[in-house]
Amino acid sequence: MAKKIRWGILGPGDIAHTFAKGLSFVPDAELVAVGSRSMGRAKKFADEFGAAHAHGSYADLAEDADVDVIYVSTPHPFHKENSLLALNAGKAVLCEKPFTINANEAEEVVGLARKKKLFLMEAMWTRFLPVMGKVREWLSDGRVGEIRMLSAQVGFRGGWNPEARDLNPALGGGALLDMGCYTLSFASMVMGGPPAKVSGFAHIGKTGVDEHSMAILKYEAGVIGFVCSAIQTSVPADAYIYGTEGSIHVHQAFWAAKTATLKIGRKDEETVEMQPEGNGYNYEAAEVVRCIQEGKTESEVMPLDESISIMNTMDDLRAQWNLKYPAE
Repeated sequence: MAKKIRWGILGPGDIAHTFAKGLSFVPDAELVAVGSRSMGRAKKFADEFGAAHAHGSYADLAEDADVDVIYVSTPHPFHKENSLLALNAGKAVLCEKPFTINANEAEEVVGLARKKKLFLMEAMWTRFLPVMGKVREWLSDGRVGEIRMLSAQVGFRGGWNPEARDLNPALGGGALLDMGCYTLSFASMVMGGPPAKVSGFAHIGKTGVDEHSMAILKYEAGVIGFVCSAIQTSVPADAYIYGTEGSIHVHQAFWAAKTATLKIGRKDEETVEMQPEGNGYNYEAAEVVRCIQEGKTESEVMPLDESISIMNTMDDLRAQWNLKYPAE
């Protein structure tokens, strides 16, 4: 039997609750520990999900000998330091998206993981959903011909709380890092790499973060992409791929994809609806488990160099908008 992979969760916030629920659907995974800056929060989370160990500091979690891999789920600006902490303690890491605040930070984390020969992956859960696997299959089989254009958009109308994570510059707020990473990761998955050139516009709101933005991606092969993201405007979250022979529509919300339609010419050739088991977060966890069991240090589905290139694209866009975070 394959070795069960033992998990620790660093930062028991909302997304950590979602991930822990998904983890329960992975047969070879076991949640054994949680670390928080508050022992009370750690114990509450551990009791809720049946984790044996609760730690009142991130450092204690990193040093827990019963933990094989740590899921980092803290706010964006802390991803680098928390990932480095876990890696320096010899733990594999799954780091919540966006991977870091900028590409320099991403390169530092990846460099350490490679030096120590430890597994590391960005938690872009969308990439591992069954429907996205089907989309990659259609593309690999050349069903739409040569790709010519693509688009992806996502946005929501959030409440107005300047201290909340999505509006607070100190917490890496803004539409690009929070939601735009989904659109850019989708484009990167489709094209197999970064654009040659990117040009975008953003509205910088009262708190100093991008509340909505649009960008054009230009690739060497002549492919053009359009992406947009928002945190104060509702936007239908669809994604499209257009080729010389047909098209693919990933229905909203594409970042939590369940349905996709392949068209050949003007005819609906095939529509697939794939309801995820669990809550969908189990698929990225299962990928981590598989990779660690097989002795791999990164995933072929979400490679580390690709995570760095996506951060580079976001850096390029933010430079165009003169948008920097206090942590930078």
